[in-house]
Amino acid sequence: QVHFVESGGGLVQPGGSVRLSCLVSGFPIGDDGIGWFRRAPGKEREGLSCLGNYDGTTWYAESIKGRFAVSRDAAKNLWYLQLNSLRPEDTAIYYCTPCPRPGTGTYRYRWNEAQVWGQGTQVTVSS
Repeated sequence: QVHFVESGGGLVQPGGSVRLSCLVSGFPIGDDGIGWFRRAPGKEREGLSCLGNYDGTTWYAESIKGRFAVSRDAAKNLWYLQLNSLRPEDTAIYYCTPCPRPGTGTYRYRWNEAQVWGQGTQVTVSS
């Protein structure tokens, strides 16, 4: 069975940090990667990042570039999204999902078509 389990969210003060985890099991990532997107109330789904499984290339959305960072622990099948300098507008449910590896060229991926595998993890940024 395929499982994507997100965790690590919670209530964070503005300017704070949190690390989200995604445990992937039963899914053959292969040459693709694992990415993150979020859903905020009243807003469209927003793709945030993708980390290539074999080549380690990365892609970040402009809205979070420099504040968020992806990483992974291959031995544990865990993929991470580190969220720093959080703002109230970062409040959303965060999901992990397979994504085409970024490579070195312009990254184009229809995040609206990405399958939702897990339940997501809620991040609320508020004082």
